Amino acid sequence: MDIRREFDDWQNHEQGLDVMGGSLSAFTFLCIIVLITTLGLVMLYSASYNEALIHNLPHYYFFSRQLMFVLLALAASLVIRFIPLSFLKALSYPVLVVSILLLLMTLFTPFGQERLGSRRWLQIGSLPSLQPSEFAKIAIILFYATYHQKDRSTESSIRRFGVPILVSLVITALIFAQRDYSSALLFLALCFALLLASGFKLGHLLVLLSFLAAPALVAMFSQSYRVKRVFSFLFPSLDPVGMNYQVSNSLKAIKAGGLFGVGLGNGQYKLGLLPEVQSDFIFASICEEIGFVGSAFILIFFAMIAILGYNAASRMQSRDRFLSISAFGLTSMILFQAILNLAVVTALLPPTGIPLPFFSQGGTNLFVVLCSSALLYRILLISSGKIPLSQAR
Repeated sequence: MDIRREFDDWQNHEQGLDVMGGSLSAFTFLCIIVLITTLGLVMLYSASYNEALIHNLPHYYFFSRQLMFVLLALAASLVIRFIPLSFLKALSYPVLVVSILLLLMTLFTPFGQERLGSRRWLQIGSLPSLQPSEFAKIAIILFYATYHQKDRSTESSIRRFGVPILVSLVITALIFAQRDYSSALLFLALCFALLLASGFKLGHLLVLLSFLAAPALVAMFSQSYRVKRVFSFLFPSLDPVGMNYQVSNSLKAIKAGGLFGVGLGNGQYKLGLLPEVQSDFIFASICEEIGFVGSAFILIFFAMIAILGYNAASRMQSRDRFLSISAFGLTSMILFQAILNLAVVTALLPPTGIPLPFFSQGGTNLFVVLCSSALLYRILLISSGKIPLSQAR
């Protein structure tokens, strides 16, 4: 009876929706993830082989490491596909605690590793290094979804949102203390999106932002290099070979690609002209090699992920708040990260250390993005009726 009721509810709910929001949404999403992950591996190899050779490493070094995390994510995705939602909800609070402990370990134990001025990596024995801030993103999404899975509209705003806001600020402060300012900004933006998805009023959010504005400005101007970065962004001619060197060459690489690109593997800016090309600025190398047309497909893929994800969140809003908030948060996490990276590469924002999802070198980020995509895929299966909600629970 429960399965039949779920089917009837789904059938009534889906009437009038288009194909993109209907039964084909999950399959479409899966195809996009497979295509964009495969393309990401190809473009990473093309962008990174020269960097590997410079450091006397095999030409496939960065590619093989990235592929390892893809395979790990594939194994994790199989678990995510079949894990009961009740178990996932029960794990949300322990996962949050573990993520905070990992952030503390990174800051205050010898396991924390400092690279490029940031103490954001955790190295335990011979295991691959990881970035706890990446796991904190999934942890906070599951926490918000579990905390607000029941309707709390009768409670006061302080009771409904006080705990989530406090937890969000604590984790943001820990990430900020690692001198990982771009990740702290991205995490805070994700928390704002989760607050809105949980029912927090926009006016209240603006008040909260006004209280955070002063500390943010103090933090921004507390270090001279951050002041330089902001002024270099506002006045590029002040430091064309310093702070603006990467962005300047990024724009040149994009322009060199033209409409159809110079051909896969034939890019020149990855050969030393564009530092960190396999990481933060990989999109510039992509534009150079496959041109505007090829890179436009990547933008379309991200847009489709956003459309499908937010549609799933909307469809599940009246059926399961946990899945609705989860879908909204997971989609926002991927989309915000992509937008921030692309804005930096195209000189719309000052340089930050945010990778491009599915493409940039960075195993932890790719693992988290793919696991998030696996959970989002499952939510799409439920929202489109492929998996009855009662069975998923």
